[in-house]
Amino acid sequence: MTDSTTVWNRISLIRGDITTQPVDAIVNAANSRLAGGGGVDGAIHRAAGPQMMDACRKIGGCPTGSAKLTPGFNLPARFVIHAVGPVYRDGLHGEPEALASCYRTAIELAAENGCETVAFSAISCGIYGYPLEAAARVSIDAVAGALGPCDRPEKVWWVLFDERVHRAFAAALLESAGQDRHGVETPP
Repeated sequence: MTDSTTVWNRISLIRGDITTQPVDAIVNAANSRLAGGGGVDGAIHRAAGPQMMDACRKIGGCPTGSAKLTPGFNLPARFVIHAVGPVYRDGLHGEPEALASCYRTAIELAAENGCETVAFSAISCGIYGYPLEAAARVSIDAVAGALGPCDRPEKVWWVLFDERVHRAFAAALLESAGQDRHGVETPP
């Protein structure tokens, strides 16, 4: 078991392209069919190559709030964890719980598969319409909670392409960590 200071030291943010991260696992913002699509999901599928679609087809889908693991294929990451977040309606239909659940499940899958480093995308923040600031808070808190009782993964970070998304996640991380700025790379 780790203390809360150690948990916050294991979480950070960067701006960049998740498909280029040399990590044990990247976490994809997937749809329930695991069929690729737009945004980060499509970028990950394209970068991984056609084997990714075959592997996802064999899995047969994934329910909202859960996650499934595939090899990384042509990506620098060993694995891709396909996490299915909720489509946002109004926040009163289990969206926060489903979003937290897919992040927790991703951490569990990473730990079960010996992953030391994990890079997350901003799940449900694109076409799924989850309000950015609320999604960032739920996401950061879910990952911190999942990391608390375990030693793996040793390091997680969100790889955020967009400056606005990065700022929202940085604010949520600072708030949740009690203003401890360690590990937070804030944009200029």
